[in-house]
Amino acid sequence: MAQHFLLSTAARSLSLAKVARMSEEEARDAFRMIRWSATEGQPVCPHCGCAAVYAYKSRPIFKCKGCEGQFSVTSGTIFASRKLPVRDYLLAIAIFVNEVKGKSALALSRDLNVQYKTAFVLAHKIREALAAEVETVTPAGNVEVDGCYVGGYIKPSNYKENRIDRRLAKNQNGKRRVVVVMRERKGRTLPFVFKSEGESVATIAERVAPNATVHADEAAHWDKLHAIFLTKRINHQYAYSAEGACTNQAESFFSRIRRAELGHHHHLSGPYLAAYSREMAWREDHRRVSNGEQYLMVTAAALAHPVSRQWKGYWQRSI
Repeated sequence: MAQHFLLSTAARSLSLAKVARMSEEEARDAFRMIRWSATEGQPVCPHCGCAAVYAYKSRPIFKCKGCEGQFSVTSGTIFASRKLPVRDYLLAIAIFVNEVKGKSALALSRDLNVQYKTAFVLAHKIREALAAEVETVTPAGNVEVDGCYVGGYIKPSNYKENRIDRRLAKNQNGKRRVVVVMRERKGRTLPFVFKSEGESVATIAERVAPNATVHADEAAHWDKLHAIFLTKRINHQYAYSAEGACTNQAESFFSRIRRAELGHHHHLSGPYLAAYSREMAWREDHRRVSNGEQYLMVTAAALAHPVSRQWKGYWQRSI
């Protein structure tokens, strides 16, 4: 029997202890090499793109000779206006990628010895950087489409005679949402959040390549896809896969969301459900990549992403 990838030596190429032992100067050097890899770690001004810069000896910042603007290794990135040491951000990323099914903000706050609010925003900044990778993705080839309902839990009554059928729309509390995924076989996973699966048809038509073959189950709202794509349907009451039609990879993605919700986060609320689903899509797409490679990928994505308009000053606003 073949060994699972996560149990193999190839999956372990990152040591949390090594990252934790970094000095602040070593952490800044690591950020610099990742952010400006095209220039072999030589700083480039984020304001004007000039490579003629010099470093201050008294402070860990740079100054551009062209526009005379000052900047640091995190200026203009998702970590701009930071307050924590640079090493803590590298450690947060390492902890984030080491968890296969996600990392809760409470656990991250304990690992970094910071407030819950700090860990919450930091984790969501990382999720925002990862979500940016699939903004322009267009699933093609064989694309599986399916939906997973999340949230809106209604606690059952104590006595059986007082209980209601919580599956019916009239008994819902309005907080229930569905994550609809478009998953390209041997490709990327693209999730969106809607109030119902039927609302997602227009988005599927817009994001999926016109020549794709779409696989879906027998739910009635997917009937509209036949007029747009070559569509294969599978009736799950009789089989998981039949005549080349299946949504098994979409179901695999939903399994990751469920395990993240039950095992780590315990609750995924509506306003943040899209962010969590994009994170799980990234984890699903890179599940056969070592933790060291994931660490470099997440760090590079965070340093390439601009300042967050949603999460910068999040707790200072009225929300």
